[in-house]
Order: sequence, then C-alpha cells, then structure tokens
Amino acid sequence: MGRLSRAQVLDAALAVADRDGVAKLSMRRIGAELGVEAMTLYHYVPNKDAVLDGLVERIVESVAPQPTGSRSGWLRDFAFAFRAELLRHPAIVSLVATRPVATPAALASVERAVAALAAEGLAPLRAFQLLNAVTTFVIGHTLAEMDVDPSPPLRREAGPALELPCYNEALRAGLGTRADHDERFTLAVAALLAGFS
Repeated sequence: MGRLSRAQVLDAALAVADRDGVAKLSMRRIGAELGVEAMTLYHYVPNKDAVLDGLVERIVESVAPQPTGSRSGWLRDFAFAFRAELLRHPAIVSLVATRPVATPAALASVERAVAALAAEGLAPLRAFQLLNAVTTFVIGHTLAEMDVDPSPPLRREAGPALELPCYNEALRAGLGTRADHDERFTLAVAALLAGFS
C-alpha cells in the first residue's frame, strides 16, 4: 500500500467500528484493515483518542447543517440527516453521545451553524442552545430507537392482570415499529423547532 492519509485511517476505523463495535477498535485492528502495521498509523493520528475524535468529526461533517432558507427548514433537514447517519452507523451512536466535538473541522461545522443562527438575531449562547437541543434530541431518540428487541416490555401486550387499553391499542396500531419511530421523530422535531420560534 502506498502513502496513507488521515482520512483513510478514519475510514478504516469507521469500517472496523461498524463491523466490530467501538469497544473492539484498536490501532492494531485499524492497521490490519489497511494492511499496515499499527505503528504506521501514528504518522497520521497521534493516538486512539484522536481516532475517536476523528470518528465524531466524520459524523458531524457528513451531516453539517446547510443554513439556507428558513431556520426551521434547515434545522429540520439537519435533524433528519443526522438521524439517518446515526442509524447507518449504530456502533458510533454512543460515541457521538458521550464524546464532545473536539477537532478543528468538527468545531468549524458547529461554528457555521451557530453563526447562521446568530445572523438571524439570536445571541451566540441562544444559537448554540438551539443547535444543542436539536442534536441532543436526535442522539437520544436514535439511542432509544436502536433498542431492537421487539418483546419486553414495549411489544408485549398487557396480560389480564393489567388493564391498559390505550397501551394495547397503541401496540396494535404499530407502537415501536419503524413507521412509529419515523412518525414520532417527525412530530417531535416539529414541536421542538416550533418551541424555539
């Protein structure tokens, strides 16, 4: 293999994380994915923490808001793109949820979105709070959505000892299905953005 790049190292790290999970991510595994010794990677990333920061950067940059049109419109587009990207990389969701945006490229994406909100008259703190509210909602919703066990407790109909007619009717109507997650997400994003307008 010829000369590598940081982007190739992060691509390989994402492939390993998608396949094996973040807990099993190591420089050795990334090197094996690229066909090089682990030590070679240190020319492109200083350590594993930098790789983890780079994975968060990859997700943030891939869905960076495009602040054109109405504020609620581009924030809605961002929310849906962010959720879709997290669902494409389920192993990364907990990493994105717990690791702050730290790289210059990821921070620049956040700055562009906050600056666009500030240009509409929001104070920078309020602009950041709005963006943070959308991102943390998307992450939390996606984490809940990834619980794929269709039995207890969500998909189990209440037994005779429990009288839960609304719950049982919601189950019959599709509570916990992919369509239900989509509908709940759409409703919640609309409500969240309406609350900030």
